[in-house]
Amino acid sequence: MTGIHEPHTAPQTPEVHGHGLTLRRWDPASATDVDAWLRGHTDPEFRRWNTPIRTITDTASARESLEARTADVDAGRAMTFCITGTDDGTVLGQISVNAIDRVMRNAVIGYWVLPEARGRHVATRSLLLAARWAYDEIGLHRLELGHALGHGGSCRVAERCGFLYEGTVRGGMWEAERRDAFRDVHLHGRLATDPEPEGP
Repeated sequence: MTGIHEPHTAPQTPEVHGHGLTLRRWDPASATDVDAWLRGHTDPEFRRWNTPIRTITDTASARESLEARTADVDAGRAMTFCITGTDDGTVLGQISVNAIDRVMRNAVIGYWVLPEARGRHVATRSLLLAARWAYDEIGLHRLELGHALGHGGSCRVAERCGFLYEGTVRGGMWEAERRDAFRDVHLHGRLATDPEPEGP
């Protein structure tokens, strides 16, 4: 692991390569990126387990959401990666390192994969890459990952990537399609000092 970086020195436009994937910055000016962002957030399987903070229903709201994410990246609050295939650059999904706290050296990871990219360990491979980037390039010590209770797929991804189950957070996220009701969350955590997973 590289040395600890001083606050606000995280790279603003990194490109991360490995496991047959490239993680790059999203481009709100790209029609392809905006379309992928829209499809990801309106996918029924995504909506079953997640309720976005911003309502995304069309191209305009997708671009607005993506621009807000870009502002968070520019401010150093998060890094939202577009997951693409290294061979052809096809957009496969997103993975983000959110709520970056450079004092406590922790952050929260979230991800989704487009329907056509599922079944290829894209989530697992991108989570391994993003975690290593967060430890090595920002100098974070702890990463957290939470998913709705019952989401077995996310639980398996977390465990394969060395994120240990740490307990159940009561009422930790919104119910599907609701902002006035809550459901429990499985909390997983991984430290920079934990053993490196073998990979997919």
